[in-house]
Amino acid sequence: MSDNITVAGVSVDTRHWIGGRRVASASTFTDHSPIDGSALGEIARGGAAEAEAAVGAARDAFPAWAATPRAERARILHGIADGVEKRIEELAIVETTDNGALLRSHRRGVMPRVAHNFRFFADWLLGLGHEDFVTRGHTNQVSWDPAGPCVLITPWNAPLMLATWKVAPALAAGDTVVLKPAEWSPLTASLLADIAAEAGLPAGVLNVVQGYGSEIGDALTSHPDVRRISFTGSVPTARRIAASAAANLTPLSLELGGKSPLLVFADADLDLAVDLAVEQYDNAGQVCLAGTRLLVEEPVAEEFTRRFVEKATALRQGDPRDEGTDIGPTIHPRQLEKIDGFVQRALAAGARAVIGGHRKDGQYYAPTLLTDVAQDSEIVQEEVFGPVLTLQTFTGEDEAVRLANDTRFGLAATVATGDRERAERVTARLVAGTVWVNCFFVRDLRAPFGGSRQSGVGREGGTWSFDFYCDLKNTVTAPKGWDQDHG
Repeated sequence: MSDNITVAGVSVDTRHWIGGRRVASASTFTDHSPIDGSALGEIARGGAAEAEAAVGAARDAFPAWAATPRAERARILHGIADGVEKRIEELAIVETTDNGALLRSHRRGVMPRVAHNFRFFADWLLGLGHEDFVTRGHTNQVSWDPAGPCVLITPWNAPLMLATWKVAPALAAGDTVVLKPAEWSPLTASLLADIAAEAGLPAGVLNVVQGYGSEIGDALTSHPDVRRISFTGSVPTARRIAASAAANLTPLSLELGGKSPLLVFADADLDLAVDLAVEQYDNAGQVCLAGTRLLVEEPVAEEFTRRFVEKATALRQGDPRDEGTDIGPTIHPRQLEKIDGFVQRALAAGARAVIGGHRKDGQYYAPTLLTDVAQDSEIVQEEVFGPVLTLQTFTGEDEAVRLANDTRFGLAATVATGDRERAERVTARLVAGTVWVNCFFVRDLRAPFGGSRQSGVGREGGTWSFDFYCDLKNTVTAPKGWDQDHG
């Protein structure tokens, strides 16, 4: 196979990046664009041998990178951010072609945020630390020691941004990284390897390996030299990773999606509430944080639904490269089948499609709103990960909170209300890692991010990221006992 493919005029190397050089595999897999199903090219398909090589490279590079002064690590991370900013247009068009998300979003929001991820953690590193404290005259000094090689396994819905939420703090902490991108959207991870090398990141500090699921994943997550594993994806895959990591007691950070509620109270600004609800179709509903369960107070449910239908049916679905498109395709034919399966089973069980409820040409699924759904039904309880929302009504705060919390997930929640005291009461009772009030998808990297229940383990962001990627050490020093002759 050719080592490079051209995507929208951008050359992308399809081999792994291991130990500072490109490495081919004996077998490949075909990467397709969800926009039209066309084959983009053949991607190196790694397995146990590539996993061993990548972890070995990360292990060998770790001592020198861990010993690199913080200021130098931060300088290199800022250099990676510079490289991202120079290539925003290339990164945007490649990722849109590879995963079907809107090009305008990649240009204006996603890729600039990728650069910000590196700058943020570079700067946070320089301020990281705790004041010494004294216990009975003994000084306690906390240090943040790099943990070692990390395996980072990332999803396909926002490939580069979600990867760099992990890569940036791991590198800043002084760890080395093996990044395994999702096989449905691997291309921008390869470009990131190029950008990092150009910024002066030493060989072996960042390695990128491609492959299918357990073919390479099991070898990575069970490796005894791996010191941290961070994964974003599904609960079943997380269970497999946890079982694989258990033999070595490798610490895990897991972000596993959810079935988040969006609560609309009668005192809310209905136009704002409708805007928030329609926003849940972003990225064709392929967003782990999406508030897919609309819970609306009965007095305003009819008017809310009318306004929602008017706004949602005006959305333009089509080629994500077009500036006027609002919703692009689903990522893969298997994902399309999964989405439609959920919807058709719900309709067969008595749900009503207010809008949508069907496939469109290609890999596009019509934005869908289902009503007449039971709280214990599959469509309410399980993550669809597509442009499918449900609508239920409630009669007061107690019922709203009960419905909101009645799933096995707890990633996020959104509350629309005009009453500040109500917002405080309700948010205090919601089980969620993030709660947005009268807004959605506002993320400050200083704040903790993660889920409760089966939405995940651990938190990312700010100091919480360094808590995970570092081994914290406390050194306790006695006030006496020094050899005075030697200072």
